[in-house]
Amino acid sequence: MVLGAATLFAINGTVAKVILASGISALRLTEVRLTGAALGLLAILALTRPSTLRLRRAELLFLVAFGVGGVALVQWLYFFAIHRLPIGIALLIQYLAPLIVALWARYVMHRPVRRRIWLALGLALIGLVLVAEIWQRGTLNALGVAAALGAAAAFALYILLAERGVIRRDPVSLSCYGFVFGALFFAVVQPWWDFPAHIVGEHVSLLGHLSSHTAPVWLLMTWMVVMGTIVPFGLFVGALAHIPAPRASVIAMFEPVVAIVVAWAWLGEDLAAAQLVGAGVILAGIVLAQTAREPTSSEQA
Repeated sequence: MVLGAATLFAINGTVAKVILASGISALRLTEVRLTGAALGLLAILALTRPSTLRLRRAELLFLVAFGVGGVALVQWLYFFAIHRLPIGIALLIQYLAPLIVALWARYVMHRPVRRRIWLALGLALIGLVLVAEIWQRGTLNALGVAAALGAAAAFALYILLAERGVIRRDPVSLSCYGFVFGALFFAVVQPWWDFPAHIVGEHVSLLGHLSSHTAPVWLLMTWMVVMGTIVPFGLFVGALAHIPAPRASVIAMFEPVVAIVVAWAWLGEDLAAAQLVGAGVILAGIVLAQTAREPTSSEQA
């Protein structure tokens, strides 16, 4: 189930890149994804577990912070990054989040962290040097790299807030309200009445090796919301009933690998040999970072 979720999330990156080529902005695409997922999850919970939708005043501020600082910013910065970088590279940088979380746990929260965190940090830095090919000027878009690093920071915040949130609320309703408040935030930042609705009905080239084919933007957006968000989320959450969260998180690192393969097969995004080696080194560092923190009591359960 986790591998299935990671695969769908990875495919969604390429689908999003195709939608962005239609001229819609990363902000607008984020708004569509958040709103669509929020409405879908609200409908599912209202039909299956309406009691989980009850809101307590004491948790309102936390859920707003989770939805805006975690969910919304991760989505926007990721879309911004993949519009300017190869998808695999953007995801690899974003997945440095577990390393950030482990360092935060050690030096800010003073939790036990295994010594392997230093090896993870070293591998991640070496891998980034190889992926970015810093010996070649102008290899990667600077704004794209900055957005991917921002996405890693936002993803780390998402992880830390989610760990706290699931103590009082089930994962499905927590994520649902994350999407809800993220969608409300973007509705204020860029009101829906200014939405470029004409783009939704247009056909856009599928790019790369499928450039001779087109698809309506509304269909690609529907895929992004349903198969790229709601379904993989359900698979991942469902998997937690069978395997512990730390193991599921490590298996989820399959996403950047699939993203690189899909982007190569579909879009023709090639990585140099050094970048492929760097990708492997970063993934090794990510796995080490994910296992560096001592498990909490909730994770052990």
